[in-house]
Amino acid sequence: MTLWAIVPVKPLRRGKSRLAGVLSEEERTKLNRSLLTHTIDTLSGIQEIENVLVVSRDPAALSLARDHGARTILEVGAPHLNVALARATTMARTYSARMVLVLPADLPLITEEDICAVLAEAEDPPVVVIAPDHRRQGTNALLVNPAGLIAYNFGTDSFNTHIALTEQAGATVKVCELTSLAHDIDNPEDLVHLGTKFEIMQTDLNK
Repeated sequence: MTLWAIVPVKPLRRGKSRLAGVLSEEERTKLNRSLLTHTIDTLSGIQEIENVLVVSRDPAALSLARDHGARTILEVGAPHLNVALARATTMARTYSARMVLVLPADLPLITEEDICAVLAEAEDPPVVVIAPDHRRQGTNALLVNPAGLIAYNFGTDSFNTHIALTEQAGATVKVCELTSLAHDIDNPEDLVHLGTKFEIMQTDLNK
């Protein structure tokens, strides 16, 4: 069954604005570039994923994604994550994708093994696999099989909202809780959870 991974990305120079107190604009831009390339390279190494599709309104992010072998789609109109993801899913289905994995580009701890653990939960459709953030409020990974089964509702308390939407669709909900998927980077305190990983990233940013 064909699987596409969809990676939404904010503009590289404007993303992670809540880190402005600890990182300069240049450092945040370099961090966003590093996170995006890490995400694409991780997903591209997984045999089950046929294509990685990056959706953004930032031409620089899309150019970087193509340099790393990803397909791209330009977000148009007023910024709206759920609308952009729905459009990207439509594109994936046009190319015969049967499943879609939505994964943000700000999960610095993910590995191929982590993603494969999520994929292993989605073998018996209809099913939605959800990886929550460490607060169990947000959705840090969402695997939908078949693609288009539920509407996307990323935003406040999206974890519980996606569970409710899946139950309304009569599909199976599976929750995949992995530390690597639970910790994204939104606020300065999130950097504490990264420990040595962030120290390594800081060294890369200064190169």
